[in-house]
Amino acid sequence: MIELVGIERNTFNEMQTDFEKFAEEMRTMLNRGADTDKRLGEWVDSKYVCDTLKISQRTLQTFRDNGKLAYTQIERKIFYKPEDVQAILQDVEDYKKDAIWRKRSKHSK
Repeated sequence: MIELVGIERNTFNEMQTDFEKFAEEMRTMLNRGADTDKRLGEWVDSKYVCDTLKISQRTLQTFRDNGKLAYTQIERKIFYKPEDVQAILQDVEDYKKDAIWRKRSKHSK
């Protein structure tokens, strides 16, 4: 079912102008620091991180909760800088080794 909402042309034009200003501000933010290589750059999502590190969503949350992996959240979606993901590779390996050790010691009791 389609609902139509009618607005005055002046109101529409004002909304369009405001949106264009917003879009320009976003472009400015994205390009800020382009000369110094401090742009926002690329971010990756949780699925990408889990697939790359071969870890579960819960393990990823543990890394966030423990402060081992920096992140940013926009609405309900969480993003990570690729260099931060690279930086925790050793922590992930240590975590996996520890989990294997705990599993073995549990079975040997």
